[in-house]
Amino acid sequence: MQDNDLKNEIENVLRTYPDNVFTVEKIADVIRSHGSAAFKLIVQELAALERENIAVVTDEGKFKLNPDKQKLSGIFHANDKGFGFVAYDDEAPDAYIAPDNTMNALNGDTVDMAIVRPAQPGSDRGPEGKVTAITERKYTRVVGPFSKTGDDKGYFGQLTLNDKKIAKYKFYINDVGLKPTPGEVITAQIVEYPNAKHPDYMVGIADEVIGSVDDPGIDILQIVYAHDIPAEFPEDVLQAADAIPDHVTEAEKVGREDITDQDLVTIDGESSKDLDDAVTAWKLPNGNFHLGVHIADVSHYVKPDSLLDKEAFRRGTSVYLTDRVIPMLPRRLSNGICSLNEGELRLCMSCEMEIDQSGNVINHRIHPSLMRSTARMTYTAVNKILESHDEKTMEHYKKLVPMFEVMGQLHKILYKHRKARGAIDFDDNEAEIIVDEKGHPIDIKLRIRGLAERMIESFMLAANETVAKHYSDKHVPFIYRVHETPDADRIRTFFQTLTAFGINVKGDPEHVTPKTLQNVLKKVAGKPEEMMVSVMLLRSLKQARYADQSLGHFGLAAPYYTHFTSPIRRYPDTMVHRLIHYYEDNGINDETKKKYGNVLDEIATTTSEYERRAVDAERDTDSMKKAEYMNDHIGEEFDGVVSSVMKFGLFVELPNTVEGLVHISRMDDDYYQYVEQFMALVGRNTRRTYKMGQPIRVKVVNVDVKQSAVDFDVVDPEKTPQSNMLPKRSYSRDSNRRGGNNNHGHSNFHSNNNHGNANNRHGNNRNSRGNNHSGGSNHNRNKR
Repeated sequence: MQDNDLKNEIENVLRTYPDNVFTVEKIADVIRSHGSAAFKLIVQELAALERENIAVVTDEGKFKLNPDKQKLSGIFHANDKGFGFVAYDDEAPDAYIAPDNTMNALNGDTVDMAIVRPAQPGSDRGPEGKVTAITERKYTRVVGPFSKTGDDKGYFGQLTLNDKKIAKYKFYINDVGLKPTPGEVITAQIVEYPNAKHPDYMVGIADEVIGSVDDPGIDILQIVYAHDIPAEFPEDVLQAADAIPDHVTEAEKVGREDITDQDLVTIDGESSKDLDDAVTAWKLPNGNFHLGVHIADVSHYVKPDSLLDKEAFRRGTSVYLTDRVIPMLPRRLSNGICSLNEGELRLCMSCEMEIDQSGNVINHRIHPSLMRSTARMTYTAVNKILESHDEKTMEHYKKLVPMFEVMGQLHKILYKHRKARGAIDFDDNEAEIIVDEKGHPIDIKLRIRGLAERMIESFMLAANETVAKHYSDKHVPFIYRVHETPDADRIRTFFQTLTAFGINVKGDPEHVTPKTLQNVLKKVAGKPEEMMVSVMLLRSLKQARYADQSLGHFGLAAPYYTHFTSPIRRYPDTMVHRLIHYYEDNGINDETKKKYGNVLDEIATTTSEYERRAVDAERDTDSMKKAEYMNDHIGEEFDGVVSSVMKFGLFVELPNTVEGLVHISRMDDDYYQYVEQFMALVGRNTRRTYKMGQPIRVKVVNVDVKQSAVDFDVVDPEKTPQSNMLPKRSYSRDSNRRGGNNNHGHSNFHSNNNHGNANNRHGNNRNSRGNNHSGGSNHNRNKR
């Protein structure tokens, strides 16, 4: 028995019986661990629990749970079948909550919890608990279409909940306040939550009409309101933006370095209108490179505690939703004076670097400047120059072509440098959903990242690292972008799974390095299991976030990292610029360190939350539009790849990134057994085997647009590969037949819509796919 397991087992005993006192002998009896060696270990672990204030020693020398530790709190994750889980510890498995013990908590509520059954040592299943109090509600306001039916229970009418996580509840509107008309989409304040008297419905007050069910774009607007994303700018904020001159004044030029003689270019997508970064590069006489990354000086216009500043902080980030952008700043700023538009004089913050032939930044300067963009370049045009050497494009930009060629060389050096230190490169496909004038999706295309896109990413990463190191070395309060080392237990599980697949990994889970994980991806590159390994690795990593401490970025293998390059669309970047200005203007000393020392932690925490809010809204919108697109293709067949395998079925991803479910109830050609060791479904009689990364042909059989759910059937199951993965023992038909008793019904998955993570019974994979590095919009220039 490992000491850590023993310690957890003893803690579970104390938590299970919080009012009892224990002798060492009694604890030994409860955990059935006897003998002098075991006695000594129990004493050692009790001493450790006492040092951590989890256990206390009574006057009689006995042990009990510290009364201050009796109450556990965490986030409740609901399941449509009535049970749920509470995530109460970053490292411990979630606690299972039986239907009778949930207190009718809603998904996302913060709850207090008591343990009623401890976790079994050595098992990945968490303890069982019961909710003792709901301390903070996730939902205080809902949005949806209003209707009147014959089943309104005496209330004024009903609001239909489209939010997948609470869609199982009815929602009645009382006759207090606004009286909406059927067909209007409204918001409502919740005044009664599910309770013992009415566990299946809520009651609220209508407070705003946001449109009609027939209005184009109302579906996306409902998602915006559901996530509490500010949709409109207050009038006084717009007036504050209008009061800012639309040009650089003479007074604003004072104290800035004039770099208008340099060839600076913006390189963005064709549709981009908020151009917040410009770059330049040239070869130095000593053989090194000069790289200039020049960023719009948003903080000059968004002053501390101003109306614009407070509104930008309230939003946290721009949100990109298929055919629209909800900007962090009013468009007069984001598309106007703060945008580095071609030929226009602009204020910026510059990070100029000297980079050697090995990719090391050996000199740098960070300073405010005055610039003018030479050309508004697109990724398409730069790729035509650097990749296809298109003569017409090269002739049109012949003055700039030599600079682009230098940039291409420098990118290759920077990329090689990052890979050499262990940066993990996840090349997830990103979808571009094309919609018509009514917002209906008509096509889904893959965004192809060419050399120009990767080059700009390299330059932004270099600037972000340089700025972070500069201010970390000066030991001043600052905002950083951090991605911490993954938990050893998750990495250990990941390594064990790889071993089961015959992939040998050398490395210590307790001291894992980015290079180790990079080598894992390299080992499976181009092989059928590449997707499976990549997904499992992503789920093993932590989420990137903002912090006031320089903790490094594991995924980038960067000891220092921040977000400096997108202040138009991310508040932390604006804050980084503000800090640079402040230290530039006031120097660095004990007094200046005090000004921001106590506020940056809250800013980092809040903007991390708002970033996740934006990501969730973007993901929900994409899922809805993808389902809407597939609704036009019911009955059609597609080639895809098995992207995930669960007890309840297969997830299949199409080349256009649409993901759908083949539920086990539709796999009626055999009884399928889930083999956890290999994460595969295997037919008991036919031995047909489905596992991640496997090519598969499917037919679209059903689409639920409201729930963003796509259902597939397997075409020609007899062509499925066979295996001998099933363990040699008898099976209970009931537990494997079409999803029988596995607690993973079809409606459960689609109500959570977390692409296979939410259904892990004990929540060990709460980071959803693709969220570990980016933590940001697909449209953000630098997603890391």
